[in-house]
Formats: sequence, C-alpha cells, structure tokens
Amino acid sequence: MPKKIKPRTFDEVLSELRSLKFDVREAPGVANGYLVSKYGCAAILGRSRDGKGTELVHKAGVVMGGEIAHLLDRGFQKFFKTSKFEVAATAEKLRAEHNFSEELREVAGEVSLYNEALGSVSDEYMYDRVKGRDKDGPAKGLAPWQTTASAGH
Repeated sequence: MPKKIKPRTFDEVLSELRSLKFDVREAPGVANGYLVSKYGCAAILGRSRDGKGTELVHKAGVVMGGEIAHLLDRGFQKFFKTSKFEVAATAEKLRAEHNFSEELREVAGEVSLYNEALGSVSDEYMYDRVKGRDKDGPAKGLAPWQTTASAGH
C-alpha cells in the first residue's frame, strides 16, 4: 500500500531551501513573499490561501537587471525578456533555469510534469509568421459571398 505523503508547511519549505544553499529573503514589494534564488535564477514564494502550504507567486526565471526574466519563444530562438530588454537565451542559462525549477518543485512538493521535466518550457510564444499578420498583410478584397454581384445567385 502506498504511503501518504504529508505536505510540507511553508516554514518547512523555506528551511529546506536554506539547507540546500538557496538564498531565501523577503521579496521587496510582495506581502508575505520570499525571493528564493540559486544558479542566477529566482522565484517568489508565498503562503498558500489556507496559510499552511506554499504557493508560487512569481514563476521561476533567470535574474537579469534585478528582475526575474520570463522565457519567450520566437520559433527560431528563445529569449529571456524583462520589462526593459530581451536577451538571447543560452544553453547554460536554460540549463540553470531548468535545474532551479526542478529543485524548487521537489522541495515545495509540487507535481513535476513530463513536458517540464524534459527541458525549459516558454512562458510566451511569439512566432514571426503569426505576429500581427492581420495588420501587416496586404489589403484583401471582399469575399465572394459579400459582393453585390453574387447576391442574386
């Protein structure tokens, strides 16, 4: 018979993260939020609604310019994007973000999904071939059923 796993409390999760060499400190501007960082990556954790467990307030990402960057997929390449700039994602940074996310999920007791375990999953997908294609393309005429000539048929 499988053992029932007791979920960790918020304080137990923070303590475990500290013991695994994560930098844990209060997050500026987030009430009861803690900035957790390691490998040049960070996430913000908070207490769950019931006050016992852990909740992810800001998804994990690479820290750039003092912000947590999110991963943007442009089809041909991935980028890390902050409110100020975009930087091409390197294999080293993607590996660091992936390792950080996996360790954080393990300690927090979150479910590890198959597609996330394979590698980095982007937060936003913005392929060139679809971005603004309705606005950039040439003006189109009326559809055959919209013309007055075909109305009588």
